[in-house]
Amino acid sequence: ASKGEGLGNQFLANIRETDAIIHVLRCFDDDNIVHVDGSVDPVRDKEVIDFELQLKDLYTVESKLNSLKRAVKSGDKELVKQYEYCEKIKAALEEGKPARIVQPANETEEVILKELQLLTAKPVLYLCNVDEASVKTGNEYTEKIKPIAEAEGAEQLIIGTKIESDIAEFETFEERQMFLDELGLEEAGVNRLIRSAYKLLNLQTYFTAGEKEVRAWTVGIGATAPQAAG
Repeated sequence: ASKGEGLGNQFLANIRETDAIIHVLRCFDDDNIVHVDGSVDPVRDKEVIDFELQLKDLYTVESKLNSLKRAVKSGDKELVKQYEYCEKIKAALEEGKPARIVQPANETEEVILKELQLLTAKPVLYLCNVDEASVKTGNEYTEKIKPIAEAEGAEQLIIGTKIESDIAEFETFEERQMFLDELGLEEAGVNRLIRSAYKLLNLQTYFTAGEKEVRAWTVGIGATAPQAAG
């Protein structure tokens, strides 16, 4: 994909359009569901995707560095700052780390980072898909992802998608709640996922209420009342 080959290239193009990435990782054993690599290893699965994204970003950063090389010789301080920041990002990528760990320290770096649109600079949420027995406490697989997510400053969420599928089939709130009570769960995992996604995107819900209806709108955190009204 990073070389622009095959269907994988479309995968990278789709990710470039997003504001954040939810990376779903298989963290359960089931002989009836075959893994493409023959075994369950969420760390490996994560690294496979990361490697593709990092390769693409490395290509992007190296292209930018090449275009800046001549300009830097002119002595323009802003361009020198851009070049130095790109060098920092390149070093991180070559070490197998995402660009998001090299946070911009000034406005110049913020501008160049936005311009580059790096895939590994996007905020990430690691969603660990587990079996029913592991929904509340996690398992050995989720424990392996925990330190990796912490090192990246990313959130890790544990959800059983099979359970979520079952919950979605119930027609009433009461039926869903009864099912959750039987499993010892306070709420559906999708609710936690929505809250985490809002947090990741720096969004909140803004309510308007009148005699005829009450509506919920999505606005950025920190938005003023006129901005929200708009």
